[in-house]
Order: sequence, then C-alpha cells, then structure tokens
Amino acid sequence: MIKKANDADVAWVYERLAATISPTSDLIYGSTFELLIAVVLSAQATDKSVNVATARLFSRANTPQAMVDLGEEGLIPYIRTIGLFRTKAKNVVALCRLLLAHHGGEVPATRAELEALPGVGRKTANVVLNVAFGQPTIAVDTHVHRVSNRLGFGRSTSPEATEKILLKRTPPGHLLHAHHYLILHGRYTCTARAPRCATCVVSARCPSRAPETQD
Repeated sequence: MIKKANDADVAWVYERLAATISPTSDLIYGSTFELLIAVVLSAQATDKSVNVATARLFSRANTPQAMVDLGEEGLIPYIRTIGLFRTKAKNVVALCRLLLAHHGGEVPATRAELEALPGVGRKTANVVLNVAFGQPTIAVDTHVHRVSNRLGFGRSTSPEATEKILLKRTPPGHLLHAHHYLILHGRYTCTARAPRCATCVVSARCPSRAPETQD
C-alpha cells in the first residue's frame, strides 16, 4: 500500500511542480466559448487531436449561432477524427441552442448552469470554471487521478473522491492551478506506463517512485 503523504510533503510537491510547470491548458482556444467546445470534444480524445480538428472548425464556426447554423451534419466532417464524434456533434449543437435560448449566447459561470448543458459533466464544468472564470476548482481526469494516488495525497477509486481529497489537501495558494500541475505532470512525467522517475522533480518525496531513484 502506498504511504500517505503528510501535509508538509503535499505542500513541498506543489511548490516543486509550481516552480517547473507553466499552468496552461494544452488545448488551443480563443474565447470562453471555444474553450467550452474544445473541452467537450476532448472527452476520450487527446488534446492534440482536438486542436487539429478545432483549428479548422473554429475558422468556420466559433460562436453558438454559427455552430447551430452549421448543424450536426455540417459539424461532423470537422470532428470525424475525434472519438465519439456523432454523439459530440449532437451535444455541441444542442448546447449551443441552449446557450442562445437561455444565456444570450454567453457561456454561464456557474456549475449548475454548465452541467445543465448537453455533453458537459463535472470535469468539463470544472475546467471551464477554472480556466475561463478563475475559480479554484480541480478537474479530475485519468492523469490527475493517477498522480494523486501515486503521490500518496490519498487513496481513491473515483474522480469524485479524488476531487474531494485534492480540494481538502491542496494548499490554498495552489488551488487555482492545481489541476494543471497534476495533469501536465501526469501527461509528460508521471505517465501511466514507464513513469520518468529519474527526471521527476518530486521523486524525492514520492512514495511510488521507482527503486533505482530511491535514497
């Protein structure tokens, strides 16, 4: 069983991550609306594949009305290379209609309103609230879940449980950027297979580090 990190170790890890990681999304977007659409499209897909698709899509439709005018069948050719593209096309057009009908075409800034939109779950809402509106939310994806457990921040088996642990254990000064630190650390260093412990900036206090990097 992985040893639980104490509060001092958790704070140290965040300090090290903050010193070495720029807390920005890998998704490319130019507005809050584009961010919302990109995050919806990124479910079960890589940010790289989404960026390739949205580069073309947003040059054609980057407002709710333009997306509705494009329609599901018009949207599909732009996102066909992304997983679950038919379901995502349906959700994107439907959420754009709701933005126009209930929010004046603007992306709402509350969790309840965001999660009421088709294709927007808790993780997506957390990303938008954090990145677009500067709220200290933590979006938990597979990277965040894996890294949190490996670092001994707490033991959890679900994204919701991981989120609760992180909100409780993350120092207030790092809450705003916590999910970016953990996502990017998991994506590029603490990978699912063959984590790069030898070059990891927090390996000294990681209870899961490879044996050859231990003292």
